[in-house]
Amino acid sequence: MTTVHEAHEIIAATTRLIEATVSVPLLQLRGRVLAKEVRAGFAMPRFTNAAMDGFAVRFGEIAEASDESPVVLTVSQELAAGALDVVPLEAGTCCRIMTGAPVPEGADTVVPFEQTSGFGSDTVEFYKAPKRGANIRHAGEEVEPGTLLAASGTRITPAEIGLFATFGIAAALVRPQPCVSIITVGDELRMPGEEIEPLAIYNSNLPLLEACIEASGAIVPKTRQLPDDRLAIWEALASAIDESDIVITAGGISTGEFDFMHEALGELGVEQRFWTVAQKPGKPLYFGATASGKLVFSLPGNPVSALVCLLEYCLPALARMQGIKPARKFTAALDAPFPADRKRHRFLFGTTRIDDGALRCTLSPQTESHMLTALSSANCVVEAPPAAEPLPAGSPVTCSWLPWANSF
Repeated sequence: MTTVHEAHEIIAATTRLIEATVSVPLLQLRGRVLAKEVRAGFAMPRFTNAAMDGFAVRFGEIAEASDESPVVLTVSQELAAGALDVVPLEAGTCCRIMTGAPVPEGADTVVPFEQTSGFGSDTVEFYKAPKRGANIRHAGEEVEPGTLLAASGTRITPAEIGLFATFGIAAALVRPQPCVSIITVGDELRMPGEEIEPLAIYNSNLPLLEACIEASGAIVPKTRQLPDDRLAIWEALASAIDESDIVITAGGISTGEFDFMHEALGELGVEQRFWTVAQKPGKPLYFGATASGKLVFSLPGNPVSALVCLLEYCLPALARMQGIKPARKFTAALDAPFPADRKRHRFLFGTTRIDDGALRCTLSPQTESHMLTALSSANCVVEAPPAAEPLPAGSPVTCSWLPWANSF
């Protein structure tokens, strides 16, 4: 049986980066992954400008200003943000200036209007001198030309969109979104909203997996819910493999009489890389690949098992396809004992919080693979390697944030 560590290594070695790139307009970039670094085309600020409303002066002329002995200067010009006609500041004069306006040559300080007699006159009294150079944003003090704004592999957030807009970048090269097909299998399953018989159950796997995959930056052009029918499964798999970068299935991969997934994948030329992993939940996990590099993950049908396998294995593969590193895991201390398994790597949902400056983790009380209510209030997946005894309270455990959860 494959170990969790071995499964990760096999998937990482099999997953290929999507080499193609596509140019996407600025307002459509959120969630996409940069394929080429973006650098500043000019300095920021582009020119030296005022940081607040006031008067641009030569510091030496107002250095001794006080309430008792104000310094009086003549206003020689007025500059607002966007001003283009700027003349050098002459000795004995000041410039009435607004936030963002260019500082005229010769001025080295901006005095806030509150420290003066104010606007509305051709002469101004200065009652206090700030520090030399105060209230001026110097050209290039934030960013020099050529500075890296975002590296290749960055997943674009509103922050990057705002930054790109600041530098006039209207589009960027990104990786294509991986195309994922989802197939769920089971005679007993009905889709939400359908009439349901007393012994049928609603399909939670398909909408949950689809939502997680789309949140990862991939696209799901088509989903399929199938009965336990050999021919229907074969035909759906053949079509999904043809049209997708990754095929993800849930159900039908175990060893029951009506589990046809494994046989169909072999007939379609998918090379099995492993089948069954020493973990709980999610043992009957299948991973394979076609000769052209398309990946197939067949997840168990129990909802918690399917979700754990998706989070632990499928989403990191989708990240690598887009050229980004999988999310990092972290360590927290247990509030209560962890029910470890003697032979299998154990995964449970939990809630991590900061307590007295340390990360603490509380496990969900629902621990069985069919209990999706374990997600209620959870913000992480907690894991531990095989162990003969439960891990005692206070033990460090490895955790992964749920993709949709706020960290704390």
